[in-house]
Amino acid sequence: MDAIVAVDLAWGIGYRDDLLFRIKADLKRFKEMTSGQIVILGRKTLATFPGGRPLPSRINLVVSRNRSLEINGATVCHNREEVLAAVARHPDKHVYVIGGSSIYREFLPDCHRVYVTRIHRQQQADTYFPNLDEMPAWQCVLTEPDLEENGLVFNYRVYEKVDA
Repeated sequence: MDAIVAVDLAWGIGYRDDLLFRIKADLKRFKEMTSGQIVILGRKTLATFPGGRPLPSRINLVVSRNRSLEINGATVCHNREEVLAAVARHPDKHVYVIGGSSIYREFLPDCHRVYVTRIHRQQQADTYFPNLDEMPAWQCVLTEPDLEENGLVFNYRVYEKVDA
């Protein structure tokens, strides 16, 4: 299991239930990485998608405490055990945790790798990803060269869990 996240300089990921940035190159990379695979996300993250619909060409596992919630094109899971059971039904698929902040915190211990898009700007944020640079259990193993889109400078980084 891996995670994918876009963060600002303070590891902010969202504000008022929306993304801080929409970078076309990053969204394209995200689509290429996750297509055909499993994505784990919260209900609020789903609401940020076009039309509030699950991502096409993926197995969407949406985590919600609402027992009556039904989402066409997604499997609704109500707790960690249900998510892991759903993942186990697809051993041939790679699993990506894609947000929001509470879902990242819950599943980060299960992740082996985190793909970070690091945006070199700080925005007003009210949700954050854990700062992997300050966590001894994580090590940045790859930092790609800076890119720029519409005045936003960013790069891709890969963090891996350090064997204890």
